[in-house]
Amino acid sequence: MTATATIRMARTQEPIPNTFWSRLGSAFAMFRNAKSITGLAILGFFVLIAIFADVLAPFSPTQVDNTARFQPPSAEHWLGTTHIGEDVLSQVIHGTRGVIVVGFLAAIIATIIAIVVGVVSGYVRGWKSEGLSALTNVFLVIPGLPLIIIVASMFEQPPLVLIAAVLGITGWAWGARVLRAQTMSLRNRDFIQAARANGEPLHRIIAVEMLPNLMALIAASFVGTVTAAILGLTTLSYIGVIPVNTYNWGTILNWASAQGAFRQNQWWWYLPPGLCIAAIGVALSLINFGIDEYVNPRLRSAGERARAMKKKGLNVNDAVTVVRAPASAAPHSTTSKDSTA
Repeated sequence: MTATATIRMARTQEPIPNTFWSRLGSAFAMFRNAKSITGLAILGFFVLIAIFADVLAPFSPTQVDNTARFQPPSAEHWLGTTHIGEDVLSQVIHGTRGVIVVGFLAAIIATIIAIVVGVVSGYVRGWKSEGLSALTNVFLVIPGLPLIIIVASMFEQPPLVLIAAVLGITGWAWGARVLRAQTMSLRNRDFIQAARANGEPLHRIIAVEMLPNLMALIAASFVGTVTAAILGLTTLSYIGVIPVNTYNWGTILNWASAQGAFRQNQWWWYLPPGLCIAAIGVALSLINFGIDEYVNPRLRSAGERARAMKKKGLNVNDAVTVVRAPASAAPHSTTSKDSTA
């Protein structure tokens, strides 16, 4: 019996194989908590709207209805119309595509640059590391918004790809700084030293050994860059730097402000794009909070403890912890009372 129990314990305590795919799967465990799932669901909703905008929009964003100007929401126009009779719902749906494309394209560009510069500068030593660190410090102090205004002024109609590229090029430095610091702490770990002793090339050490351990920081950097890019795009569109015929939520607010929708309380024109900006901001914040809860050991342990208390039926917000008596205590106490009586 002792030998059988020992074999069973050995089977249950078998170590999980430390492969690339296992580490990659554990790295994406940050998206399994409730906050990340909720944020991803909201973000996925906007992504689907951007993909199927031509199918979902009831009208063309430029289609004019002269009989329905400044019309409030109705059965035909669910979010009302503009000053010339354009359907606001169609403009919001088509504007989602520009916001999503610019946000994700800028985040992809910034994340790739941050990974290359941050991880390489954190792994190598000497003048190469110091040079890449100095380059990161230079981009940290470059103001992104004025640079985008200068670049956009050189074109009569600057494409959204150009705006996304400028947002990505000016938004990678913070992520590179964080990745560099984490890489410097990883390069002295045993598995990195073992890979270096085996003669593994630099690109394989970074791609196979380091990146799976940096996925949480990379995801947080990506989400933060998406948020900054979307806010930058809507801000530039609202102030008129991006052409108003390029539909996104910022251009809708620009038209609403120019035509006095705020003063005349035509809420159906400016409120929907504003709520969309707030909703996608909440989604990205929830994803970021979920990643932070996974990365931070204190937040992760607190979250696990709270979920365990909820499963047991305990209130997390109680100031006093409820101590439950054992199940066998109640009958004994009743018996003692009866015998006393």
